[in-house]
Amino acid sequence: MFGIRSVALFAARLILGIIFIAHGWQKLHTNGISNVEKGFDAMGIPAPGLAAQYATWVEFIGGILLILGLLLPLVSLLLILDMIGAIIYAHWDAGFWNADGGYELPLALIAGLLAVGIAQAGGAAADHYVFRRRNRNAVVD
Repeated sequence: MFGIRSVALFAARLILGIIFIAHGWQKLHTNGISNVEKGFDAMGIPAPGLAAQYATWVEFIGGILLILGLLLPLVSLLLILDMIGAIIYAHWDAGFWNADGGYELPLALIAGLLAVGIAQAGGAAADHYVFRRRNRNAVVD
């Protein structure tokens, strides 16, 4: 039940979750959403107020859900969309390398999200228990 695969998937979710929680927390408490909105507006992001709210909360809450292993396909998709926006609007013009402000890190985060969002959750994820019970009930019905 908690073999090496489950442990590895949990470790990946934990690392990704911490990164996203930190970024969401930074937007929420360190910078403040109003400053994030101003920054998004300066970058030409459409609907900067809505985009700032989306990025802040999807990163913060999404990071928590990644660690818990809950709603992994949906959370991964929402965070991938967030990272695509970051690449297009904040990192693309700086090139590839993260040290230059490029899109290397958001691209690596997308790779990790694809892996944990598509893989079966494993025994250390809430999805494993929620969807196993749901599938078992569907067979009985």
